[in-house]
Amino acid sequence: MANTDALTRPAEPPAAPDEPSRRTGRRLLGALASALAVVALWIALDLPNRPEELSGWAFARIPVELLALVVVALLLSARVRTIVAALAGVAIALLLLLKALDIGMLVGFYRTFDPLSDPAYAGAGYGVLRDSVGGVRAVFVAVAVAVVAVAAIILLPLAAVRVARAVGRHRRPAALAVVVLAAGWGVLAVVGTAVGPNLRVASAQTSTVAADHVRDVNRGIASRADFERLAATDPYAAAAPAHLLAGLTGKDVLVVFVESYGRVALEDPALAPTVTAAVDRATTRLGATGFTGRSAYLTSPTFGGLSWLAHSTLETGLPISDQVRYNAVLSSQRLTLASAFGSAGWRTVLVSPADEADISPVTRFYGYHELYDGPSLDYRGPKFGYAPVPDQFTLATIAQRELTPGPRPPLMAEIDLVSSHTPWAPLPRLLDPATLGDGSAYQSVLEQAASADAVWSDPAKVKQAYADSVAYALDSLTTFVENAHDDNLVLVVLGDHQPSAVISGEGASHDVPVSVIAKDPAVLERTTSWNWQSGLRPGRDAVVWPMDAFRDKFFTAFGAG
Repeated sequence: MANTDALTRPAEPPAAPDEPSRRTGRRLLGALASALAVVALWIALDLPNRPEELSGWAFARIPVELLALVVVALLLSARVRTIVAALAGVAIALLLLLKALDIGMLVGFYRTFDPLSDPAYAGAGYGVLRDSVGGVRAVFVAVAVAVVAVAAIILLPLAAVRVARAVGRHRRPAALAVVVLAAGWGVLAVVGTAVGPNLRVASAQTSTVAADHVRDVNRGIASRADFERLAATDPYAAAAPAHLLAGLTGKDVLVVFVESYGRVALEDPALAPTVTAAVDRATTRLGATGFTGRSAYLTSPTFGGLSWLAHSTLETGLPISDQVRYNAVLSSQRLTLASAFGSAGWRTVLVSPADEADISPVTRFYGYHELYDGPSLDYRGPKFGYAPVPDQFTLATIAQRELTPGPRPPLMAEIDLVSSHTPWAPLPRLLDPATLGDGSAYQSVLEQAASADAVWSDPAKVKQAYADSVAYALDSLTTFVENAHDDNLVLVVLGDHQPSAVISGEGASHDVPVSVIAKDPAVLERTTSWNWQSGLRPGRDAVVWPMDAFRDKFFTAFGAG
């Protein structure tokens, strides 16, 4: 019997003439997408986490992690392969972001990213960026960073899945390719072939970064436990504050932090001429009014920023090297310099012109009776980069309000000078103290000052701007002491940290200059055992203490026996 189905079934339309070319086009597009996926993973895995390793050669290496992904794809079933590849892509994306954060932290603070502490600085970092480059640019940068991060987290898992599926479809050529590449990787690893300093062709860069950070996190957790035990023991907790500070009875004691005033400012040939000239001017001018000083170096717990860690370290006598330790000490009953002075009868004030938010919990912990933040200084002039109030105006306002002649309790103050904060432009200049007024006079100064864009277009200009900013802070302080006419004034002047690696360079120490300045010879006589150098400029062979040693040595020197 004839097959009636064949007679009744409609004839299939003939294939379109261009269907083979369409299939070829789709195959080519698929091959191109797979190739791009490989390139994306290759770049993500080969990206170094150190700025000095960033070059085209860094991406000429064979990442062992990509070979491992292909091997896993060859061994697994289709469904499991897709799941594992997606998870591997997420891990690669997160490690890519971690390496980018490492680069940023090394450029700014000369250390890698700390997952335990550094996320807490995101808000402060954005605030510095906003104050330095303006609100619109800061928003643009923040959005761009967020877009890149989201794109990496979405696209790299898709790339890993695509590569894994391509391997599953083409198992034999994929197996042959991975064998050849793995053999080559092994030979290159044994031979040690490199394409640049620390850039071996046989790369395990991403795995090494992951292992290093896991190790650092474990060490950080152990370090936090050690810190809590250290903070729980205070040899001065039970001492009478008046006994600890007997040698300063009747003195107005000011602890003055000069932002980013680091050792490099006195020793770098590009910076020293400007900064040492300011130090020498201060020595001469203060000497003419009877003030002398002794100087050394302190090793700050931070580098390039995070000033509050240095402030807390000096106040508490504890090494506050990260935000976790900082938060822990704020919830403790640790004796601080300010609380000791306050309990011994001094009026204590914190002068922090860069703060505009409520920091009353911090003020209470340290033991300050009053806070002078940016708004309370009643400055009506323009901002200069990050600094909301020029240093000269800050100091003049405190002199007017707190160092008045006549009967009053002695003053103890921490004063933070912020005009030398990055980006070091535009920069104020000294004005005649009689013309300061409410700060409006600074508008003409701002109009004549070099902008941050103009300064940052040339690395040499950046370094000079930094040096000029430190010199301005020191000149402002000198003018303040001259005009205070306070024979009972005692100053501890120090930097909070070195400037960022843009200024300090690679391998710079954490050392900052410190000076004790007084008119009464008996004050400096009590520091004789410190072996600090005479004058306001410590030499290369000056004494170096960890900053957390200062509180206890201060109490010992100025205590009653």
